Amino acid sequence: MLGDGVPSATKENLYKDPTFPASDTSVFFNYSTPLSQFRGEISWLRPQEICSTPRLFSDSPQEVQVKQGILGDCWFLCACVALQKSKYLLTKVIPPGQPSWTDETYTGCFTCQIWQFGHWVEVTIDDRLPCLGGKLCFSQCQREDVFWLPLLEKVYAKVHGSYEQLWAGQVADALVDLTGGLAERWTLTDPGRSMERERTGRVLEKMVFRRLMNLKERCMISCSVLSSRQGASELGEFHAFIVIDMLHLSRVSGKEIILLRIRNPWGRRCWKGHWREGGQGWSQLDPVVASELLSQIQEGEFWVEEEEFFKEFDEITIGFPVTEEGQFQSLYTEQVLSHTQHLCGSWVKGQSAGGCRNNSSFPINPKFWLRIWEQSEVYIALLQKPRKYSADWAGRIQNLTHLAEEGPSLTEGIQGKNYQAVGLHVWKVEKKRFNLPKTLSAPPVVGTICHSYDREVHVRCDLAPGYYLIVPSTFLKDAERDFLLRVFSTGRICLSEIKPPPADAALCEELSPGEWETVQLQGCWKNGQSAGGSRNFHSFHTNPCFPLSIPLETGERNVKVTLRQHCQDSKFRPIGFHIFQVPNSSWKSHTSSFLHLEPLVSCVPHCYSQEVSQLCKLSAGNYVIVPSTYLPNTEGKFTVIITTKIDRKCIQSQETLGQILQEVECTAVVQPDGDGNMAYCAGSPSKRKVVDSLLVEY
Repeated sequence: MLGDGVPSATKENLYKDPTFPASDTSVFFNYSTPLSQFRGEISWLRPQEICSTPRLFSDSPQEVQVKQGILGDCWFLCACVALQKSKYLLTKVIPPGQPSWTDETYTGCFTCQIWQFGHWVEVTIDDRLPCLGGKLCFSQCQREDVFWLPLLEKVYAKVHGSYEQLWAGQVADALVDLTGGLAERWTLTDPGRSMERERTGRVLEKMVFRRLMNLKERCMISCSVLSSRQGASELGEFHAFIVIDMLHLSRVSGKEIILLRIRNPWGRRCWKGHWREGGQGWSQLDPVVASELLSQIQEGEFWVEEEEFFKEFDEITIGFPVTEEGQFQSLYTEQVLSHTQHLCGSWVKGQSAGGCRNNSSFPINPKFWLRIWEQSEVYIALLQKPRKYSADWAGRIQNLTHLAEEGPSLTEGIQGKNYQAVGLHVWKVEKKRFNLPKTLSAPPVVGTICHSYDREVHVRCDLAPGYYLIVPSTFLKDAERDFLLRVFSTGRICLSEIKPPPADAALCEELSPGEWETVQLQGCWKNGQSAGGSRNFHSFHTNPCFPLSIPLETGERNVKVTLRQHCQDSKFRPIGFHIFQVPNSSWKSHTSSFLHLEPLVSCVPHCYSQEVSQLCKLSAGNYVIVPSTYLPNTEGKFTVIITTKIDRKCIQSQETLGQILQEVECTAVVQPDGDGNMAYCAGSPSKRKVVDSLLVEY
């Protein structure tokens, strides 16, 4: 028999995932972690081969029950606690209707969903799990007959290509992948720490922390140790924990004391601070209260006093709360962020990879319009996509052999996610037509304090109604990467991309080297209203008119005007345009006074093509562009693209490389205990460092 009620004859008929096989290729990537010592020793067993009565969830699914094995993925396991805080997220990631091991229809196939780059992606696996000595060697639940956690860990390993690629990471990244939302990370304050961290602006004050702890029942709160100190000396370095509870108590003397309850994913307490079992801290409480609190802690949990917590731990990470309807809430105001939009973009070398504001090429970065309809609390997030490897939506990593052959420096970059340093800035503009160099030279209304190597950066702001210009950028010029821009808001919003000028070969040849500002204007010709035809007809003055102004202080400018009609190849209409100089800005009410005059520039004759263009030099003054079809009453939509060469002044900005940020991980070794069972013990932490964060702007 294969567990309860499953005949052994059916074992060979159970599902076997061909894209993530039960072999070392699914466990290891390049044998660069301490996990490599178990090469060739790991076996794969289905849950009913591990215990007699396997089940997906326990009777109390809300209880904290994650337990780490020999894989250094504490960052992911801490994020999994978010699923226990939200029924909506749990059913989103692990949809109902999964097979039961006691069902006659059981096939050994499970399906979960992981949020990846703007979409929930369905990932299917078989239920064969890595084991040592017949027991799970990676994650497991506190109850050994519960399997939702090791199955979800396998799904996440498949998305990344192997279990080994889960070794070390950021809790915030895993939270985003499991919720589709946002996560906030802070440095904890301590007077003895380097002032370098103060420059980041991401320091968490105690009063803010206490307020955030009020959300502990609705969101996951994690803390991390990056370097060992007195109390954390037994915990190792680069390790993440779960903050479970906060209590306000009175000392024996009557003064208040604040205790935090922490859980170690290792499942062992290992805490050597003042509030360990038998520690001197408990003498400050009433003995009855102290005994009750000590009796409450479960396996792997310990109490820490707030002052000790801020001294011994380095970082805090909190995921945004999720309502029962699946909407995210602000960590600061708890308002529902009911309006969300996102758009994809790319930094392309030589086209849209302008670098940070230190560079004169900054304006060529991708640009987005954000329209705010009402006073709103807004979060703008920039998520970059790793470049060195890509996974199909089934989760299988491609071309790994080729990458590994390129050398250890590249594979280490893959292991470290190989992110660019990114940031974003937001400017308020009065209307969609504005002076780009002047706007970008002014201080933004909000922006990231520094460019950082985080996978995702975001800003929070309270915005009034109006138009805003968003410019995401990398720190280095010509750094290529795809990205996702996301906006979460309490009020109505509209997010759109400002399209760059056409990148066809003819245009590139005509435009001289330098910086060019591009404006795109939409219009249409309507029968009886704005389809006046060419200058051969008296109705020409009814055509759409678009103003163009060359400021007096700029002098003569090179201008490229392109008229592009929107239609299929077989339905091209003959199109052209004229440019007239006008005496002042009041031309709108006196179009007939100049349209009968000779135009300054003409793109004629009218051509049967999708677009026509003209490169010219215009002196300071006011102009009007009049696009037209050859015959009147010819309807159609079009875009007028105005590309103007600019002489950009240097922005007074300096960005420098700051601190090194560590990814949390842990190393463990497996040893038999006195009863012959496998026990997981802490070893020396792996100290692979990832250069991250802090390219500071002054």
